[in-house]
Amino acid sequence: MFIQAPALSSLPAIRHAFFTRQGGVSEGIYASLNGGVGSSDEPERVQENRRRMAETLNVAPDALISVYQVHSPDAVLVEGPWGPERPKADAMVTRVPGLALAITTADCGPVLFADPRSGVIGAAHAGWRGAVTGVLESTLQAMERLGAERSRIVAVLGPTISHAAYEVGPEFVQRFAEEAPGHERFFRPGETPGHAMFDLPGFIGARLEAAGIGSFTDLGLCTYSDEERFFSYRRTTHRREPDYGRLISAIALTP
Repeated sequence: MFIQAPALSSLPAIRHAFFTRQGGVSEGIYASLNGGVGSSDEPERVQENRRRMAETLNVAPDALISVYQVHSPDAVLVEGPWGPERPKADAMVTRVPGLALAITTADCGPVLFADPRSGVIGAAHAGWRGAVTGVLESTLQAMERLGAERSRIVAVLGPTISHAAYEVGPEFVQRFAEEAPGHERFFRPGETPGHAMFDLPGFIGARLEAAGIGSFTDLGLCTYSDEERFFSYRRTTHRREPDYGRLISAIALTP
């Protein structure tokens, strides 16, 4: 039902999980642990799936906190469950025990952060756009405002579309070169003429290492190629399916 990273599970007073698509109640293209409140799945099924995730993390159902993700560089402070509307952002930080910061993905990079000494955690949704515009750095800065030290922060990248599965067109390559010059090493020629394969996990790792964090781990799990365990937006698009499930990656401080 979920995957854990030794780099985080070895830390005291921290719980985390990179949930797979297994172990839920959703059906069809959403089978089975779909955590996406923005999907067209039956809301009652999504609610039950998220309740199971919260139970796994030992938090209350309303303490599994998500934002309205918009591929931005914005990180927000979480001090308790949201009201009726989720803020638009792509990263969260907290030092409040009993709250699980939950990122929703289906190919983009879910990154979980922790500084165990200061008791500060974070979670970020890092697609290529968010990574280019600074969502990872924004998360680190927000954690520092709560007392974290960058050199102590542990970051782990969960299930993400791999270099071998992420083919992009020339417009993508050009835009990336304009917004992130000097990162040509994350591209290699694709099978389609004029296209390239983009290494999103490698780019995320490079940004974090350049930012000076204590350690970074890529679990090396590909959402696109592992259909049994992961949802994938790109796989759904290639099959022309009407929608797709969402994976949840979450981290919490124990009460």
